[in-house]
Order: sequence, then structure tokens, then C-alpha cells
Amino acid sequence: MKADGRTGGQAGRRAGGQVAVGGPAAWAGLLAAVLLFDACATHSAPDTLPARPPAHLPALISTDQLAEWQRREDSFRLVDVRTDPFTYLKGHLPDAVYLNTETLRAAERGTPMQLFSGQWYAELFARLGIRWDQPVVVYSAGETHNIDGTFLGWLLASYGHPRVYLLDGGYFKWELEQRPIGKHYPKLTAAPPPGGRFAPPVATLDDVRRAVERHDAVLVDARPPDQFSGEAGAQMRHGHIPGAINHYWQDDLEQEGFGRVWKAADALKNSYAAQGITPDKRLILYCNSTTEASHVFFALSYLLGYPDVRIYTGSWTEWAERTDLPIEGGRPGGQAGSEAGGRAGREAGGQ
Repeated sequence: MKADGRTGGQAGRRAGGQVAVGGPAAWAGLLAAVLLFDACATHSAPDTLPARPPAHLPALISTDQLAEWQRREDSFRLVDVRTDPFTYLKGHLPDAVYLNTETLRAAERGTPMQLFSGQWYAELFARLGIRWDQPVVVYSAGETHNIDGTFLGWLLASYGHPRVYLLDGGYFKWELEQRPIGKHYPKLTAAPPPGGRFAPPVATLDDVRRAVERHDAVLVDARPPDQFSGEAGAQMRHGHIPGAINHYWQDDLEQEGFGRVWKAADALKNSYAAQGITPDKRLILYCNSTTEASHVFFALSYLLGYPDVRIYTGSWTEWAERTDLPIEGGRPGGQAGSEAGGRAGREAGGQ
């Protein structure tokens, strides 16, 4: 409507500050303009359009950048999400508060490791002193447990936190570079609860079943290749959801010195594109229990800007237990073998 405003302003100035209205044609034109303005104001954001992405997506922060923040005594909350709480007691980044990621989920209707309600997360984040008006930096052990950091980052972003950062390389890289380590606990008070709405981008079992039947979304399995192929796994059935593409989450990392850091954006983009995982497609990610999928989500949605990515939070843990649902086995890329494995499993009563 800016163009209409400029036109009206110019007409008014030409008429000495008044809008010149002549005969019936002019009245008809003015009425049409008013109706058009009303239609634009009423229907500018139809409900069918997807929600706009947040202005600031979660991002990586390097050990150098974080050390500079600490040197300047910037205000931010640092969260340690290493799996073993005793590693925190032995040493952690100065002023970091500890959170075990297993407190972020529990069984729902019998299915293990499912998300809580938004109210539960709001109370937890407030208790940890996480404020919405200051950055929060999350770090994991690095290496094999990078997924703990991306999981918390995904939850915070799903609650609308505007400035979430993940420490690239984690605690392992920080310690290896001989940076400051502390043992004192942070002196913090509870923060105000977040005022936004918890809206995680998730897919349901029905969404995944529809993707299998109609091929209206690409399924991406973030687990290790041996679990995808059916050679390993803790669940009652082994294999993967039919038609899924295996992109192991650790493939998004590369060696740097003795540690592992995220690959550059171009390398990530090329790696996913080579598997047909491109931004023009609807993507549903899954793993064993959301954490591994959150790492792939971080790469696709936050680092590469893919617009339509969701996580199936029931994941393989829910799907494998449902013997009425189909599965496939076989090495990634071995399509014929995968289909045969899936048929064999179904003919054997789901095993």
C-alpha cells in the first residue's frame, strides 16, 4: 500500500493540500481505493501462510568469541549439558549452570523420551536463570555428545528465545585450548518465565505414515549407519522407516586438531544436496529419541536456512514398537535389499 499512499500524497500536494475530487468517475475511483485498502488490511496475513521465522536463529559461537565475551564481562547465561553431572563437579566453564538433558523429556502414554508441555519448560528455564533479554550459550562435551547441546538449543528456539548459541567444539575444545575452568557454582536467581508460546516444529506418527504412503515429505534418519541398516539398535525391531535417507548426524562435523567442530556451511550444503536433501522439499527428521535429529535440524534449519523442517519426536523408538507399521532393513543406498528386508520383517510378525 506504499505506492497508493505516495500517489494520494502527490495528488493532494498538487491540489494545494486538498485532494481534488471532480465528478462521478473521481468518486468511483476514491471508493475503489478505500475498498482496496480495507481488503489489504483485513487479508494481508491469511491463516494458511506459514509462520514467519524468528529474526535471530540459533547460531554457533567459537571458543575465541566466547572467551572475548567473558573478558568483556558481557551479560549472558552459560549452560553445561554434559551427560555426566560429575564431570561438571570436576570442572566447568566459569559461571556455567548445569542441566542434564534427560530432565528435558519423559515417557508419555508409555512411549519413552517424549517432550514435556511448554509450561514445564518455562518453569525449568526460569529456574536456570535463562532470561529472554540476554544471550544463552549452550555447551556439551563435544565429540559424541554434541546432540545434547543442539537438543536444548532446539527447545529454547521453539520457545522463541531470540539469541541462542552453541559452543563449537564444546567443552573438549575449550579445555584443550587451556582456557579457564572453574568449580564454583554460579550465583543466580530465577528469571522471569518466558512470555512466548512453546511451538516446536514437530511431526506426528500420522504425518510420518502419510509421508511413507504418499511421498509428500522426505524422511531423514540421523542415526548411525549400522542402526539404519538393522545391524544394531536397542529397540524391539531393527531397521528404518521405509523410504528414509540416512544422514548420520556426526557427518556434519570435521576434525580440527584433536577435537571436532562443525563443517563450513558450503560443505554442509553440498553434503545434504548430494543425498537429495534440498531446501525445496518438506523434511521430517527422526532418530532414536529426538536428540540426534536435533543436530541435523540445527544444520538444516539454523545454519543453512531450510524453510520446512520438522522432527518426528516419537522417532524410531515409537515406530519400531508398533508392529503394525512397516520397516525396512539393508545398507543405506541398497534399495532392493531394503525392501526385501522390510517384507521379511513384516512376514515374520514384525520381527
